[in-house]
Amino acid sequence: MFDLVQTYLNLKIAASDSICSALSPISPELFVNACPRFFDGFFVTIELLLLSSVLGFLIALAVVLARVSPNRFLSIPAHAYIYVFRGTPLLVQLWVLYYGLGSMGAEGLGPLWPFFKEGWWVGLLTLTLNTAAYVAEILRGGIENLPHGQVEAAQACGMTWSQRMRRIIFPQAIRIAWPAYGNEVILLMKASALVSTITVMDLMGQTRTIFSRSYDLSIFLYGAILYLVLAGLLTLGLRLVEARMAIPSFTQAKSSRQP
Repeated sequence: MFDLVQTYLNLKIAASDSICSALSPISPELFVNACPRFFDGFFVTIELLLLSSVLGFLIALAVVLARVSPNRFLSIPAHAYIYVFRGTPLLVQLWVLYYGLGSMGAEGLGPLWPFFKEGWWVGLLTLTLNTAAYVAEILRGGIENLPHGQVEAAQACGMTWSQRMRRIIFPQAIRIAWPAYGNEVILLMKASALVSTITVMDLMGQTRTIFSRSYDLSIFLYGAILYLVLAGLLTLGLRLVEARMAIPSFTQAKSSRQP
């Protein structure tokens, strides 16, 4: 495990050095000097975004199953979870977990203290729980937009509730919800800048640190450009997945109806 982590760190350093070397001939001196710090933060933002997106999606699958379940002991807690995390600002959630729980220290948190004293882990946890609530609602919308006749047909075939979810409802609901899910990933990328308020040196954290040493406002312009690059890469990747998930016959029929 340690070897894998060390290999990953070496790859990050090599990638950062390569990118900065390639950009140095065409970049202003201020950016060239700060380039390694920018890309250190850039990779931290990518790490948080990818991990929170994957973990949040997995949690959202469980939450939406509970949310649409006929069992009220499952649906009510799931609804409460979604309501709390969608109804409070992400910044408040970050500060409650990091500064609130963190203020309890080692004596209050016990074995959880090594986790809550690290801003990176708290940021990952908060982003994951926050996006899971939004994605669960997105998936619920996809499920509710399915034609009810398909569900009735599955019931007539003798499928159980879990079989209907796995074979009929979820595959189509994800297709329906994917564009909205793509928007949520982009919003999560922008919201991840808030983790800089809990000492995480992501792209925004590095940008603020560089600015505090130079007081040159163009530093924020360079940070914004890197966020735009990341947003463009995410948009491209999400659209490629959406194209792969498209149903050919449905797409052809839709295009043939257009004048």
